[in-house]
Amino acid sequence: MFLLFFGFSLGKILEHECLHSFEVELPKDHSGMPSVLKRIEDLVPLLVNSFHDSALSIQAMPVIDGQSFDCILYTLQNINMAVKVVVDEINRPHMSHEFSSILPSNGNKLMPNTMLMYLKKLGDSFPVGKIYHSAEKEGERFFILNLGITEIFLHLITWIDDPNLFEKLLHFIETLLLKQGSRNLSATKTILEKQLVSIISLFPRIVAVSGGWRLRLLEAFTTAFRNCKVESTHCLAYLAAIEEMLKDDSAFKSCDPDMLSYQIVWLQELPNLLLKLGDRHPPLSKVILKLLLQIGQCSPQNSPLASEYNCLQWRLKEFYGTQVIAGPVNYGPFIKLPTDCQELSICCLYYFSSLNPDLLQSITFCCLCNHLEPSVLLRIIEVLESAFRAAHLPISDYIGFLVTLIARFKVYPGKFSSEENDTKVSKSGIFKSLNSAICSCLSQLGDNSMVLKLLYKHISREMSLKPSLLNMRGLFRVIVMLDRRLKQLAEEEVIDLSNSLAYYVLDASSASSCLTDTIALAEDSNKIAILKYYIQPCIFLLYGSDKLLNHVVKLFDSLVLDIDCSPVSQCDDNHVLKHATMVLEVACILNFMHHDVELHRGLSSSRETIKHILLKISKLLGSGNFSMPVEERHKVKTAFDQLRAVACKLHCLESGDVGV
Repeated sequence: MFLLFFGFSLGKILEHECLHSFEVELPKDHSGMPSVLKRIEDLVPLLVNSFHDSALSIQAMPVIDGQSFDCILYTLQNINMAVKVVVDEINRPHMSHEFSSILPSNGNKLMPNTMLMYLKKLGDSFPVGKIYHSAEKEGERFFILNLGITEIFLHLITWIDDPNLFEKLLHFIETLLLKQGSRNLSATKTILEKQLVSIISLFPRIVAVSGGWRLRLLEAFTTAFRNCKVESTHCLAYLAAIEEMLKDDSAFKSCDPDMLSYQIVWLQELPNLLLKLGDRHPPLSKVILKLLLQIGQCSPQNSPLASEYNCLQWRLKEFYGTQVIAGPVNYGPFIKLPTDCQELSICCLYYFSSLNPDLLQSITFCCLCNHLEPSVLLRIIEVLESAFRAAHLPISDYIGFLVTLIARFKVYPGKFSSEENDTKVSKSGIFKSLNSAICSCLSQLGDNSMVLKLLYKHISREMSLKPSLLNMRGLFRVIVMLDRRLKQLAEEEVIDLSNSLAYYVLDASSASSCLTDTIALAEDSNKIAILKYYIQPCIFLLYGSDKLLNHVVKLFDSLVLDIDCSPVSQCDDNHVLKHATMVLEVACILNFMHHDVELHRGLSSSRETIKHILLKISKLLGSGNFSMPVEERHKVKTAFDQLRAVACKLHCLESGDVGV
């Protein structure tokens, strides 16, 4: 009853003190602390004496009964709470004058003499019983008591001047860490786990004063950390301890090879923990990512730790996404983690001194994932732009990444909108934002025409893969933004571009279902609006380069069948229908181009080619070997008549020169 009374008294004194995972939360108002601390100083000797007597008693028991164990453990917890309060008050920047007046003036070692004397008596009792008793439950109870004593003295580690006690404590901590992974916690699991967490959280303080034990303790700590179950309460404590040991800038500039070797092991373990966690425990993933970011930010350039940080990229590929040859993408935890975790992981990318192409590919997979939030996608682009400007990313990889996003982003439009300022949240709207962001990045790289020269091989490769019309439009938009006159492109590159452009505008015409009788008569129709939207960037390119326009017209000429050179055997029904569609699309696009005044000058230089196209269409319509269905023939004839009318007017041709 005596013990319980004093335990109750201390609890009432500190009723606003709440024990959390690693710290005591002390009240903000310290005005009453002097009287509280004086009462604690009087209470601690009584608690220590009670514990000492109880320890002798339970050691003599054949079996510790539950009530006796709870009583002595409760005493130990009250001593621990009292010591924490006193130590925190001593360490407080503005310690109360009343309390400082009762402390001895022996330099930094400010601790009430009476408390130190009695706490030394507690140290004499350590370790209680046998740490590893033959009976598992008995051994575990003694172990818990010794953990409690250890925690108390770790708070007092600055004041310990007994080498024997110090040695016993460090040996116990080493044994604790080495044996932690193999301990089988039973009925006292909650108590034991809580005390283990407290010891682990105090480890940085231990290492700082451990002297000759330092390497042994670091080895034990590192072994325990690597063997710790990722979902246990201990994992967070280990991470907090590592963060504490790295918090000081000197930790990153240390020339101590032994400490560096352990820092490297801790760093290498972080990606493994992220992958083991997956997306099941975002708060813990957030702690790991914050630690990774801190290491990236603080590691001096070209230091061993910075080199090891760079080596993490190979392992982090799985965190973002991987793909086996041409199979499906296996997305890692990144996609499903909350936005704050994604932000931390994205920021980590900046601190790789040279971003690996394989990791960049994994990030690209995530950027193209349908489940990624648009804001996160744009944030990735922003951070990689910063990485490029810091020379952490080669320009070829950087522009290749940007082009890949435009070419492969899955737009999947619903109802098509040709409005550039469409504010509806849709894939089309997201793609417009993406396209604008990428154009902005590319426009800041320097001489735009030279940038296009560097970029073109990436664009050409993506165009050859036949992306969707909207993706193709995005690629043409990039070209227009950089240099619509194509000043730096070689002749073969212009020819290559003309091929892509010609087939694209034909596909756009087909997709917009632009019937020949609407081109001249219904300029405000939705079909014409859609066609204009698709081919607008191409028209701007044709404005800027007559050479490109000439190559496009020549390609159109090659696509129209020359009936004089085609054997009759080739003109089967399927061939006729397929080619009739091609002729209709060519006529549709040429008609559209002739209605654009700004293209007249460029089209004039292709006068003979356009005349040749009209002659070939006229011969097809008059050929008995090329018998089109009535409906198709009517469409082609209408398109031909419209094209002949505008072409003859522009190029000063006689109707008889281009067929009848």
